[in-house]
Amino acid sequence: MTDPLRAAGAVVWRGDERRPEVAVIHRPAYDDWTFPKGKLKHGEHVIEAGLREVREETGMGIVLGRALPPVHYLAKGRLKRVDYWAARATDDGADFVPGDEVDEMRWLPIDLARQVLTWEWDAGLLRALVAAPLSTTPLVLVRHGHAGSRQEWKGDDSRRPLDDVGRAQAATVARVLPAYRPEVLLSSPSRRCVQTLQPYASGVKADIKLEPLLSEEGQDWHKTPTLVRELRTAAAVCSHGKVLPELIGTLSGKDVHLRKGAFAVLHRLGDQVVSVERYPT
Repeated sequence: MTDPLRAAGAVVWRGDERRPEVAVIHRPAYDDWTFPKGKLKHGEHVIEAGLREVREETGMGIVLGRALPPVHYLAKGRLKRVDYWAARATDDGADFVPGDEVDEMRWLPIDLARQVLTWEWDAGLLRALVAAPLSTTPLVLVRHGHAGSRQEWKGDDSRRPLDDVGRAQAATVARVLPAYRPEVLLSSPSRRCVQTLQPYASGVKADIKLEPLLSEEGQDWHKTPTLVRELRTAAAVCSHGKVLPELIGTLSGKDVHLRKGAFAVLHRLGDQVVSVERYPT
C-alpha cells in the first residue's frame, strides 16, 4: 500500500479564548478559503512543517497548542493526510505578503469563519478547536536519542554519549521545540540526555538544569512526578525509557511508551492534563 501524502498546518487564533478570531487564507489557484497548510519536505518533521507553512503563508509566528483531528482526503487519486494543531499567534501577521499561493488573509470570529470556509473538513476543525481549552501550557517529555549499546559501552553508563543516529534525533528535537517555546529545560544528568537537549539549548542560549530525580538511578515515584508537576511554565524534560512511562502515566493517566529520541507533549490546564500527544523524531 502506498503511504499517504503528508501535509501539516494550523488553526491560528488570537484574542480572548472565549471569543477568538482565527486566521483564514484565500488561495487563488483553488479559489478557496481555508487554513494555512502545506506538504512536508523530504526529511522534515511534521511539527517543523506546520511551523514553516504557517510562517510562509501568513507571515506569523505561532505557539502550538493541542493537536486537532487530522484530515484525510484524496488528492489526484492518492490519499492525503493533513495534521493540524490549535496555534496561538505570537504576532499580528503584519509580515504577511500577498502572493501567487495566498493572496489574502483575514482574521474572523468563529461564526463568520465557518460561513467563509470552503471545505467541510475545515468547519470540523473549528468545532474541534472550541471543544476544549485553547490556552494550555505544554510539557514536552523527551526520551534521549540513540546512544549505542549499553552492553558494549565500557565505563560509567551515565557517560555514554549519543551516536550518529542520536545526534540526528537531537537536531530534530532542536527544530521541533520552537513550536512550544519551553522556558525551562530539565534533564537527567546522564550525558545522552543532556546531549539530546543541547542543540536546542545552544540555539536559544538557554541553560539545561540537571535533575538527579530524572535519572535511572535517582528516580523516586513520589518525588519525580511532583517535581515535574510543579513546572508551571512551558518546559522540556529529557529522561530515560525506564522513567518516562511511569512519569507520564502518573501525570496524565495515559499509558505512553516512547522509543529513543521520541517525545510526548502533555497540554496542561493548571494541574489537569487535557491532552497527550506522542511523536517520533
